[in-house]
This record gives sequence, C-alpha cells and structure tokens, in this order.
Amino acid sequence: MKRNASAIWEGGIKDGHGTVSTESGVLSEAQYSFSTRFENGTGTNPEELLGSAHAGCYSMALSLILGESGITPERVQTKAAVTIEPSDDGFTITGVHLDTRIKTTGADREAVEEAANKAKAGCPVSKLFNAEITLDTSIET
Repeated sequence: MKRNASAIWEGGIKDGHGTVSTESGVLSEAQYSFSTRFENGTGTNPEELLGSAHAGCYSMALSLILGESGITPERVQTKAAVTIEPSDDGFTITGVHLDTRIKTTGADREAVEEAANKAKAGCPVSKLFNAEITLDTSIET
C-alpha cells in the first residue's frame, strides 16, 4: 500500500513559499513558508503535518491494541508536539511528545496504560522517527 502527497516550493528559503497537497484531496495546495515553519506565520509546516500523522496513527494503534485486550475505548484523543532544533548539519527533529486522553468504561487502568505504551512503540509513525518519543496518558473510566 502506498499513500501519496506532493509539495511545490518557489523561491529562496526565506522569501519563498510553497504548497503541500495529498492524493485524497484533504490537503489541496495548503500554504507553507519559512515563516510558518520557523516563526508564527499563517499556514502549515512539515512538523505540524508530522505531528498530525503521529497523533492519528498512535490513536488508531492504541484502539487496536485495546481491542485485542477486549477493551473498546469510547474515545482516544491525542496531541503530538514535534520538537525541531538546530544541529551541526541543519535541523533535526529531536523529539515527539504524545499527550493522550483515553475514555473507556470499566477497563482496568493498568491494562490501558500498558496498551498506551505498547502503541507508542508499535505505531508505524513512531517507528519512522529517529527521535525520543515521550507519552503522558490520562485515563477516564
């Protein structure tokens, strides 16, 4: 299975701009630029998109792992904070912090916590990063 996305960049790094699009059309020429990546400009940036992908992947992986344990979550809400820092060879994504809220009825808290950590390590997007991934979990039963 392959999923496709594309990007166009025009101009120099600081004065240029670009767009990103997805094959599904969910993103269609979404604007990004130096200011949206390294300042507070309007538009998206690669780290925000990676965070969105990671939050979505993690939430689905957690739902799967909980289901395999006989637990059906009512809701899994995850935020991902992607950290990018200067490095010797440019910039490096050094970490991703996942903050997840799990709502389930009658589930064992320890089993939910175990599933949350298993999903952190096993979700395909987690495996993509060569960065520290941390997790805060809040469980509502």
